[in-house]
Amino acid sequence: MEAIASAKYLRGSAQKARLVVDLIRGKDVNAALAILRFTNKRAADGIEKCMKSAIANANETAEKANISIDADDLWVKAAYVDQGPTKNRRRVRPAPQGRAYREQRHFCHVTILLSSDERVEKGRVQEAVKPAKLAESRGRKRGGAVAAPRTKRKTPTPAAETTAVKEKAPAKRRSKKSAEKASE
Repeated sequence: MEAIASAKYLRGSAQKARLVVDLIRGKDVNAALAILRFTNKRAADGIEKCMKSAIANANETAEKANISIDADDLWVKAAYVDQGPTKNRRRVRPAPQGRAYREQRHFCHVTILLSSDERVEKGRVQEAVKPAKLAESRGRKRGGAVAAPRTKRKTPTPAAETTAVKEKAPAKRRSKKSAEKASE
Protein backbone atom coordinates (compact mmCIF):
# COMPACT_ATOMS: atom_id res chain seq x y z
CA MET A 1 0.00 0.00 0.00
CA GLU A 2 1.19 3.48 -0.80
CA ALA A 3 0.35 6.90 0.60
CA ILE A 4 1.34 10.31 -0.70
CA ALA A 5 1.48 13.76 0.84
CA SER A 6 2.61 17.10 -0.51
CA ALA A 7 3.47 20.38 1.12
CA LYS A 8 3.10 23.38 -1.14
CA TYR A 9 4.55 26.88 -0.95
CA LEU A 10 7.27 26.14 1.61
CA ARG A 11 9.61 29.05 2.07
CA GLY A 12 13.09 28.54 0.73
CA SER A 13 14.57 27.48 -2.57
CA ALA A 14 13.99 24.07 -4.08
CA GLN A 15 17.73 23.49 -4.38
CA LYS A 16 18.22 23.81 -0.62
CA ALA A 17 15.21 21.61 0.15
CA ARG A 18 16.54 18.91 -2.18
CA LEU A 19 19.63 18.60 0.01
CA VAL A 20 17.38 17.56 2.91
CA VAL A 21 15.11 15.30 0.85
CA ASP A 22 18.12 13.41 -0.49
CA LEU A 23 18.97 12.42 3.09
CA ILE A 24 15.67 10.60 3.68
CA ARG A 25 14.96 8.95 0.33
CA GLY A 26 14.79 5.15 0.68
CA LYS A 27 14.91 5.17 4.51
CA ASP A 28 12.45 3.77 7.05
CA VAL A 29 9.92 6.26 8.37
CA ASN A 30 11.38 6.28 11.89
CA ALA A 31 14.91 6.80 10.61
CA ALA A 32 13.73 9.54 8.24
CA LEU A 33 11.90 11.37 11.04
CA ALA A 34 15.00 11.17 13.24
CA ILE A 35 17.16 12.56 10.44
CA LEU A 36 14.72 15.41 9.83
CA ARG A 37 14.48 16.20 13.53
CA PHE A 38 18.24 16.65 13.92
CA THR A 39 19.11 18.12 10.52
CA ASN A 40 20.27 21.70 10.90
CA LYS A 41 18.55 23.04 7.79
CA ARG A 42 15.63 25.44 7.52
CA ALA A 43 13.72 23.22 5.08
CA ALA A 44 13.76 20.23 7.46
CA ASP A 45 10.78 21.51 9.52
CA GLY A 46 8.42 21.73 6.55
CA ILE A 47 9.57 18.39 5.18
CA GLU A 48 9.04 16.78 8.60
CA LYS A 49 5.45 18.05 8.65
CA CYS A 50 4.92 16.62 5.17
CA MET A 51 6.33 13.27 6.31
CA LYS A 52 3.95 13.15 9.29
CA SER A 53 1.09 14.02 6.97
CA ALA A 54 2.03 11.14 4.67
CA ILE A 55 2.06 8.76 7.66
CA ALA A 56 -1.40 9.98 8.67
CA ASN A 57 -2.61 9.53 5.08
CA ALA A 58 -1.30 5.95 5.09
CA ASN A 59 -3.18 5.19 8.30
CA GLU A 60 -6.37 6.77 6.95
CA THR A 61 -6.32 4.87 3.66
CA ALA A 62 -5.59 1.62 5.55
CA GLU A 63 -8.62 2.19 7.79
CA LYS A 64 -10.84 2.92 4.81
CA ALA A 65 -9.68 -0.26 3.09
CA ASN A 66 -10.13 -2.19 6.38
CA ILE A 67 -6.45 -3.19 6.41
CA SER A 68 -4.23 -3.13 9.46
CA ILE A 69 -0.96 -1.36 8.83
CA ASP A 70 1.95 -0.68 11.13
CA ALA A 71 3.54 2.74 10.76
CA ASP A 72 6.95 1.19 11.48
CA ASP A 73 6.72 -0.88 8.28
CA LEU A 74 6.49 2.20 6.05
CA TRP A 75 9.48 3.49 4.11
CA VAL A 76 10.10 6.47 1.84
CA LYS A 77 9.68 5.17 -1.69
CA ALA A 78 9.95 8.54 -3.42
CA ALA A 79 10.56 12.09 -2.30
CA TYR A 80 11.10 15.07 -4.54
CA VAL A 81 11.02 18.85 -4.49
CA ASP A 82 9.63 21.09 -7.23
CA GLN A 83 10.24 24.78 -7.69
CA GLY A 84 7.43 27.08 -6.62
CA PRO A 85 6.55 30.60 -7.74
CA THR A 86 8.48 33.76 -6.94
CA LYS A 87 5.83 36.07 -8.36
CA ASN A 88 4.79 37.96 -5.23
CA ARG A 89 7.99 37.59 -3.22
CA ARG A 90 10.26 39.98 -5.03
CA ARG A 91 12.24 42.36 -2.88
CA VAL A 92 14.78 45.10 -3.46
CA ARG A 93 18.13 45.25 -1.68
CA PRO A 94 20.28 48.34 -1.48
CA ALA A 95 23.45 48.23 -3.54
CA PRO A 96 26.52 50.46 -3.78
CA GLN A 97 26.43 53.89 -5.44
CA GLY A 98 22.70 54.37 -5.01
CA ARG A 99 21.70 51.34 -7.04
CA ALA A 100 19.29 48.58 -6.05
CA TYR A 101 19.53 44.84 -6.62
CA ARG A 102 16.41 42.80 -7.18
CA GLU A 103 16.09 39.76 -4.98
CA GLN A 104 13.72 36.88 -5.64
CA ARG A 105 12.61 34.90 -2.62
CA HIS A 106 11.72 31.38 -3.57
CA PHE A 107 9.01 28.87 -2.71
CA CYS A 108 9.11 25.11 -3.20
CA HIS A 109 6.69 22.17 -3.29
CA VAL A 110 7.64 18.93 -1.49
CA THR A 111 6.06 15.55 -2.32
CA ILE A 112 6.66 12.37 -0.32
CA LEU A 113 5.49 8.88 -1.26
CA LEU A 114 5.47 6.20 1.46
CA SER A 115 5.08 2.50 0.83
CA SER A 116 4.55 -0.56 3.00
CA ASP A 117 5.49 -2.99 0.22
CA GLU A 118 8.67 -4.97 0.51
CA ARG A 119 11.69 -3.33 -0.99
CA VAL A 120 13.03 -4.69 -4.24
CA GLU A 121 16.73 -4.72 -5.13
CA LYS A 122 18.36 -1.32 -5.04
CA GLY A 123 18.76 -1.05 -8.81
CA ARG A 124 15.11 -1.79 -9.46
CA VAL A 125 13.81 0.61 -6.84
CA GLN A 126 15.85 3.43 -8.28
CA GLU A 127 14.50 2.75 -11.77
CA ALA A 128 10.92 2.78 -10.52
CA VAL A 129 11.43 6.07 -8.66
CA LYS A 130 12.90 8.01 -11.59
CA PRO A 131 10.59 10.67 -13.02
CA ALA A 132 8.93 10.06 -16.39
CA LYS A 133 11.03 12.71 -18.15
CA LEU A 134 14.26 10.89 -17.40
CA ALA A 135 12.83 7.56 -18.54
CA GLU A 136 11.80 9.09 -21.88
CA SER A 137 15.21 10.66 -22.48
CA ARG A 138 16.94 7.26 -22.18
CA GLY A 139 15.73 6.22 -25.65
CA ARG A 140 17.10 9.28 -27.43
CA LYS A 141 20.45 9.24 -29.11
CA ARG A 142 22.84 11.94 -28.12
CA GLY A 143 25.19 13.65 -30.50
CA GLY A 144 28.46 15.46 -30.23
CA ALA A 145 31.35 14.40 -28.06
CA VAL A 146 29.10 12.13 -26.01
CA ALA A 147 28.31 9.88 -28.97
CA ALA A 148 31.88 9.76 -30.31
CA PRO A 149 33.75 6.57 -29.45
CA ARG A 150 36.72 7.01 -27.20
CA THR A 151 40.13 5.78 -28.27
CA LYS A 152 42.24 3.93 -25.79
CA ARG A 153 45.71 5.14 -25.08
CA LYS A 154 48.43 2.62 -25.63
CA THR A 155 50.85 2.34 -22.77
CA PRO A 156 54.44 2.18 -23.97
CA THR A 157 56.42 -0.97 -23.21
CA PRO A 158 59.44 -0.64 -20.93
CA ALA A 159 61.85 -1.29 -23.82
CA ALA A 160 60.28 1.47 -25.87
CA GLU A 161 60.58 3.89 -22.93
CA THR A 162 64.32 3.32 -22.58
CA THR A 163 64.97 3.88 -26.28
CA ALA A 164 62.83 7.02 -26.20
CA VAL A 165 64.85 8.34 -23.26
CA LYS A 166 68.13 7.64 -25.03
CA GLU A 167 67.01 9.45 -28.16
CA LYS A 168 65.89 12.50 -26.21
CA ALA A 169 69.13 12.83 -24.24
CA PRO A 170 71.10 15.84 -25.50
CA ALA A 171 74.41 15.13 -27.18
CA LYS A 172 77.46 16.33 -25.29
CA ARG A 173 79.14 19.35 -26.78
CA ARG A 174 82.75 19.07 -27.45
CA SER A 175 85.06 21.97 -27.32
CA LYS A 176 87.05 22.83 -30.43
CA LYS A 177 90.25 21.43 -28.94
CA SER A 178 88.72 18.08 -28.04
CA ALA A 179 87.09 17.87 -31.48
CA GLU A 180 90.47 18.49 -33.14
CA LYS A 181 92.13 15.81 -30.98
CA ALA A 182 89.43 13.33 -31.87
CA SER A 183 89.80 13.99 -35.57
CA GLU A 184 93.59 13.52 -35.44
